[in-house]
Amino acid sequence: MFIHAVHFRVQPKEVADYRKDSLMWARQAKKYPGFLGYYTLSRHGHKHEFVSVYHWQKKAQCDRFMKELHEELVSKSKAKVTVFGYYNLTAIDKAK
Repeated sequence: MFIHAVHFRVQPKEVADYRKDSLMWARQAKKYPGFLGYYTLSRHGHKHEFVSVYHWQKKAQCDRFMKELHEELVSKSKAKVTVFGYYNLTAIDKAK
């Protein structure tokens, strides 16, 4: 399992566009092999902070999506956001 997360600051007037942009990215990711899901999360206790989380089977699948579509999707995105960081996470333990 591989998770790609992006931590953003989004001003209140940009939130609606950020959410629309996020769903646009998720619709495109859904077309790629290995895509398992997408979440938009608000950071509890931190105003105006959000995290976009992409769940993939493997890192290589995420890398392919990013290589092929990242720049195009950035150009189509409308919200003005500040990126705090990118996080690439690989599962090492799992409990259900």
